[in-house]
Formats: sequence, C-alpha cells, structure tokens
Amino acid sequence: MVSVRNAPRLTRRYTPFFNVLFCFILVALILGGFSTLWPWNSESPKCEFVLQSEEFAPTATVLSTDVSAKSTKSSCTFFNCFDVYRCGQRGSSLTVYIYPIVRYVDENGLLVMNAMSKEFMEILETIQESKFYVTDPDKACILVPSLDLLNQNNLHLKETSQILASLPYWNSGINHLLFNMLPGNVPNYNPYLEVKRDNAIVAGAGLSTWTYRRTYDISIPLFSPLSQDFQHEAVEISKSQRKWLIVSSQINIHSEYREELEELEEEHPELLVLDECAPAKPDNATERCHDGEIYFYPSILKNSTFCLVLQGARLAQATLSDAMMYGCIPVVAIDGYVLPFSEVLDWKRVAVRLREDHLHDLIHVLKSISEHRILEMRKQAQFIWTQYFSSIQKITLTTLQIINDRVFPHFARTYEEWNDPPWKEGITPPLNLPVIVPKSQGFTAVILTYDRMESLFKVIRRVVQAPSIAKVLVVWNNQQRHPPPASSWPKINKPLKVVQTKENKLSNRFYPYDEIETEAVLAIDDDIVMLTADELEFAYEVWREFPDRIVGFPSRVHLWDNSTGKWKYESEWTNEISMVLTGAAFYHKYYSYLYTTSLPGDIKTWVDSRMNCEDIAMNFLVANITGKAPIKVTPRKKFKCPECTNVEILSADVLHMAERSECINKFAQVYGKMPLKTVEFRADPVLYKDNFPEKLKRFNNIGSL
Repeated sequence: MVSVRNAPRLTRRYTPFFNVLFCFILVALILGGFSTLWPWNSESPKCEFVLQSEEFAPTATVLSTDVSAKSTKSSCTFFNCFDVYRCGQRGSSLTVYIYPIVRYVDENGLLVMNAMSKEFMEILETIQESKFYVTDPDKACILVPSLDLLNQNNLHLKETSQILASLPYWNSGINHLLFNMLPGNVPNYNPYLEVKRDNAIVAGAGLSTWTYRRTYDISIPLFSPLSQDFQHEAVEISKSQRKWLIVSSQINIHSEYREELEELEEEHPELLVLDECAPAKPDNATERCHDGEIYFYPSILKNSTFCLVLQGARLAQATLSDAMMYGCIPVVAIDGYVLPFSEVLDWKRVAVRLREDHLHDLIHVLKSISEHRILEMRKQAQFIWTQYFSSIQKITLTTLQIINDRVFPHFARTYEEWNDPPWKEGITPPLNLPVIVPKSQGFTAVILTYDRMESLFKVIRRVVQAPSIAKVLVVWNNQQRHPPPASSWPKINKPLKVVQTKENKLSNRFYPYDEIETEAVLAIDDDIVMLTADELEFAYEVWREFPDRIVGFPSRVHLWDNSTGKWKYESEWTNEISMVLTGAAFYHKYYSYLYTTSLPGDIKTWVDSRMNCEDIAMNFLVANITGKAPIKVTPRKKFKCPECTNVEILSADVLHMAERSECINKFAQVYGKMPLKTVEFRADPVLYKDNFPEKLKRFNNIGSL
C-alpha cells in the first residue's frame, strides 16, 4: 500500500515531463498562428478564370517600357521546346488552364486589346467545359492566355507581345497555346502570327510549309460563318452526278489565276468560274455572278462535284470548309499550304492536291477520277467536316486532342479512329487484341503443299531458322498420295506435324487446326524458298505490334477500271497496296476460324470450286472486320519458284489475272461494298540501309532478291 506521505514524491517525479509537453504545445500554437497571419507566399493569389465581358474584368496597365516577349523560335519541336514534365496530373489526359480575363490599357487609359470576338469566347467556353480544363495553373500541362489573337488585323503587335511576357506563368512561352485564324497583315500577309511569342505553340489557319513547325504547331481550319447558317441543309451525298464538274466560287483570287480559269472555261463548259457581283454588297456573302447571272453560293457548292480552292491574300480559305460541308470535293491548288489537322487526317481521302503551275491540267486530272472514287471522297469530305470543322467547339476540341495524343502517344487515337466514320449497324466490331502480343508464344508456320517435296523441304529448313518459330504444320492436300515416311523429312529442332486433308481445297490452308497453339500464324507456300530468317523474324516482330492485320511480303492492289466500270487486280509494282498475299504472310489464328465459319455468301464455295483467290478472300475478311489496310514488310518484290518454268507460274498467266479480277468483283458484290483499304506504307527495320556497323543492327539479311 502506498502511504499518503509518498504521493508528493511521485508528483515531483513526473513534473519535468509535463513541463516539456506544455512548452511543446505552446510553441506549436504560436507557430500555427504565425503561419496563418504571416505572408509566407509572396506570389499573388491564383485567380480562377471566369467567362465574362472585359468591361467587368480587372484592369491592367501596359507601360511603354514593359519587356516584350522574345522573337518566335522557329526551330521549336515537341522534343526541344515542350515541357512534358508539366503533364500527367490526370493520368493519360491533358490538363489545360485558362488565364483570367483582364482589361488591358496603355498609360493614357486607352484599350490596347480589342473586345473579344464571339469565336474566341466560344474557344474559351469550350475549353472550360471540356474534360481537359483545370483551375490550378500548377496542375496544367497547357496554358491558354485569354487574349483574342484570331485576327491579326485587330492587334497592336508590340503591346500584345508585352502582355504575353507579363503573364505570371509565361516562362518564355513554354506550353502556352495561342489560337490564330487570320495571320499576317498588309501588304505581305505573312502566313504566321507576327506577334513575338517566344516558344508558344500556335494553332493557326493558313500555315505554310515554310513557317509550320512540325510536331509543334497545329494547322487548324479557317472557320466559316456560313457553317452556322446553312449546316442543317439536306445534302444528297449518294447522288453520283451533279450539274457542274468543278466550280471556282472565290471572289478574292489573283487576276492571273482568274484569267487562266476563264480560258479553261471557254474550252470546258463543265467548269463554272464565278466572281463578285457588281455592284458589290458587303453584307451579302451568299451571291456570286457569272455573265450577269446571279448564283446562290450554297446552291453552287451543293450542285458541284469539285470545288476549286485557290490562294487569296492569305493561304487559308473558308471555301475549303464550305465545300466539304456540301460534299463538294476540294481541289486545293495552293503550293506550300499545310492542310488543317494534317497531322492526323488523311487528306488524300478528302481532297485533290494540284500544283499552282499545273492549273491548265485541271479538267484532265478530274475527269480521270472514277465515279466510285468520287462518291467515297464526297462522303469522307462531309464526314471530316462534320467531325472536326463544323463549329468552333469541334475545332478547339480537335486541337486539344492532337496535343493530348502527342503527350500520351500510347493512348493516342489510331489512324482509323481519326479518319474512319463510326461503325455502322451490322458490321462486326474490330478485335480487342493487346497492343503488343507476347513474344514468348512464337508463331506456327502453316505450309500448304501437294507434291513439290524438294521445295517443301527447303521451305521447312528455312522457316525453322527464324528464332521465334514454335511449330511447323504441313497441310498435305494430295489425297492420291500419302505423305513421305517420317524418316525422310528434314531433321529440325522444332515440332513438325503433318495433317492430311480429305479434299483438295485451297481453303484447307485456313482451317483452324487444333495443332495451331500460337496466336500468330505464318501462312507460306511450299515454293517460297527465298525468304531469309531475318525477314521472317522481322515480319513477326511487325505483326506483334499489329496483330489484327495481315503482315507479309508479296503485295497487290485493286484498281477501278473506268473503261469497264469494274474492279481489276493489279500485280505491277506500285507504291500503293491493298492486299498482302497469304503465300507468305502472318495473321491472327482467329481469322482462320472466321474464314472457315463466317465468310459471307458463297465466297468459300467460289474459292474452292475455282481453286483460286483464297488469299484475296482472306484480305476481304480482315479488311471488313478491322477497316484497316494490310502491312507490307521489307522491300522484297520478287517471289520466284526456282523449280518452275514460266508456263507453270500461274501469276504469269493472263487468264489467271482475269480470274483474280473476277474474284474481286464477286467478293465486293457479296459484301455489298469494297472493304479493301489502300495504303502507301512499308515497314523496314530500324537503320535499314543506313551507313552503320552491321554488328549493331538486328536484321542484316533483309531485302536480298
């Protein structure tokens, strides 16, 4: 038991502890009060952007002695002027901050910036309502000044540059985005915004190849006010014939161009050259005149197959957007013009490009374009306009999405997502495959053969030299003869399986055999003995990055024959391809299942009865599912059978070529469209043909003929 006499001794024992605790709490309270009252942060408080008129905004004075931004850095690219470390605050999404609106005046109290245009207010509103917007500049990847630079005619260049330099987060313009649609000024109308702007990015209309900083600036369309008034008009896109072949409806083109067009018009009545009506009506932009007759501008575009777009005072012309709105195919004859959003849009599917000094060939070039191609381009033109050009909101969001794709390339939209219309009802959606297929699986070589034993054995010995091969599957298609005994087959270090078919059909090569355990299938003929191990391995590496496509070596293209009104099969060497033949190609094993079970109509029966075109049928199948073109690898073009004579080579037979053309037309009829996609692309190894030590290259034995 503790006596009462000992209690004071215990209290004195813990007194130092309580004294220290009391002092610690007191110091913490004092410091907390100081941190609240003391101005530790010398920076001004961060103001949140509010969309309002400048008359209600705070005022800032621009002094004549204020520092201007430095001259624009012409060498800027995404890799040397952009700070990616500001990005990533929201994972794989861009973040954009808008500076608060300020009313800028000079020393005399006069405004140095004109009132914001309706279009620029829409840009700011679109950004604020988008998924990219943030209110904290420290979390922003892109910063947008609330300065209306759309029309350089309204700018004081020196004062505007001083305002830019005074922005609190300017930092030499790094990661700042400026919008401009009318660059330059009299008398030169330079194709760039002439404000000194350091390293700022410009989303500008009318950029030329001389001023456009690739991977940095963004070429945008010149917004047409007519889009607001006439975009809801019905346009008959599917109508093949229109009243005029081509019309020139611009009123501001150079006199030399007009004289040349009028000379063409005298010889070709299908060309209509319009001019401004006299007397001119400044408030009427919808009238054009020709020989005293008045034409309604939108009706002209609606009834013309092609619309000529020429350079005026500036490179960018509203005619481009107006024509696309009505499905009139633009013929752009402006040298050096960087077409809007060309970084992601395939303009070859939308417009015809013509050199200015080739204007005399205009009618000849246009008459060589088939009706089928015209219909495709007309549909594509209106789709691109609707998706990206039809409003300030669309233009703004497209600009931000392009920057987003640059910053986060692994999450970027694909070519098809940018350029192809949405999937229509009834079309099979694309495969949901991984970005890159694991290399560990390897591939299975499926060799279709009949009785060419010597070349078959050579092919087997060749393909097993590829490091990634997992198995060889020989499809024995000869029912009159049994496969050779096991002792006579090549001794290889990979599994070899022989499957004997019940009927001699070309479709047997695409059967989903149980023996195929890998996702990648190499379909190869028994006479393709010339491919090297490097070529096969490189093709497999390419397929791993594009597992939903056919990737291979021999390529062909389908062309429209105006004289017959039909498709034809072309085997000549061209830059364009739309098919990769499965005599030597990689594809996903899932397509074997679809080919066997889901080919539409009687295509499979057609192929088996004619013993031809199974490779074309496979290209149709894959293109219809994915909406993508195949990929050709390496420059190899010759595929010769060393044991065959010219009589035995089917591809040299004119009758064979005619049958292949017949197959293309038959398959297009069954599908109800032409699913094949044409592309100018070839995959070659890194450092291929570069003057670099071969021991540092991966694939040296590539392209030998």
